[in-house]
Amino acid sequence: MSVKLLGKLAATVLLAAGLAGCIDINIEVAITSPTTAKATMTQVMGADVYSMVKMSAEGGSAEEDSFCAEGSLTENADGSATCIIVEDGKFADLDLGQDEGGMTFTEAGPGLIRVALPTADMQSELGAEDEMDEQTRQMVEAFFADRTMTIVISGAEIVETNMTLSADKTRAEQVIPMLDLINGAAGLPEELYALVRAP
Repeated sequence: MSVKLLGKLAATVLLAAGLAGCIDINIEVAITSPTTAKATMTQVMGADVYSMVKMSAEGGSAEEDSFCAEGSLTENADGSATCIIVEDGKFADLDLGQDEGGMTFTEAGPGLIRVALPTADMQSELGAEDEMDEQTRQMVEAFFADRTMTIVISGAEIVETNMTLSADKTRAEQVIPMLDLINGAAGLPEELYALVRAP
């Protein structure tokens, strides 16, 4: 579930040239105790792109690179597909890219955990630093228009955050337009963070 997966997803979509509809990603990390969390990543792939990806998989492409190779796949009535990957356990055991500059969990006092996600890697993984020719750029814009990545951090209480705080102060959320991320125009801070009181 590392941030590198986002780059793979972008590459998959770019291979499906000329097709509309891409993917929305929702990553939620819920602090369940002072030492554990539950991470859920939900990906929704549009019908046109999913049919292309499915044909590619049937053609014998590497299984580990296929959409939802590690998750629970639901094929929806409209032809789209939803992939849900759930991990539950100690912070160090969750595959959130910790070894690659991904999400970090730091004790910040009795029962307090600081959860942070650096944003630089997210932008470079999706090609924000790559030069694209005009045709490729138009294709990318068509694929990723109106698609988002949502990061949610939750717990008993969010004490401090630079994300959008829910009314009950138990959730911090950041919705990132994929196109802004790719174009380097997301205007994100160096890291998204929330100081969470564990249940």
